[in-house]
Amino acid sequence: MNSIRNAVALLAAATALDASAAAGPTRYRMDPVHTYVSFEAPHIAAISYWRGKFVRTKGGEVVLDRAGKTGSVEVTIDASSVDVGMEKLNEHIRSKDFLDVANFPTANYKGTIQFTGDTPSSVNGELTLHGVTKPVMLTINSLKCVPDMMLQIERCGADVSGKINRTDFGVNYAAPATGSDVRLQIQVEGLIETQ
Repeated sequence: MNSIRNAVALLAAATALDASAAAGPTRYRMDPVHTYVSFEAPHIAAISYWRGKFVRTKGGEVVLDRAGKTGSVEVTIDASSVDVGMEKLNEHIRSKDFLDVANFPTANYKGTIQFTGDTPSSVNGELTLHGVTKPVMLTINSLKCVPDMMLQIERCGADVSGKINRTDFGVNYAAPATGSDVRLQIQVEGLIETQ
């Protein structure tokens, strides 16, 4: 009986998914449990790379207009949630030498989704980090939407990547000796907003 109910729910959600694709702009609320900004930064002349992530996002939204082949993204990140796996280094990154989270507790990204054909392929936007706003382009490596079996609404997920130079944002500690290019790898999931 449960399997029949699940199949019906899946069919209903799939039908709603097909309808939403043709209905104009669709809003998705970012799921903070499944959304993380990961990064990779060089250590001492890039002899190795530190990898970490920001554990908490403080809200975000994606709007997709598949018919119009456009969309938008906005997300706010809790800068103090940085985690590289070593608490002493986490504290240093949070300090005035790097992110200065006491004065700049959040980072924010706003952008416009670009399509290649029928497929979302990049985001042209602006990142505000450490009190400085600069343009940052992100590449959408994959984006997929499926019916969420438990919630019976549409869930979309994407794998996104990009790169920034931290000194562009005034994060100059140990640069240029240590290197300043930071690679970004972002996992994001969102749930369709229902009325």
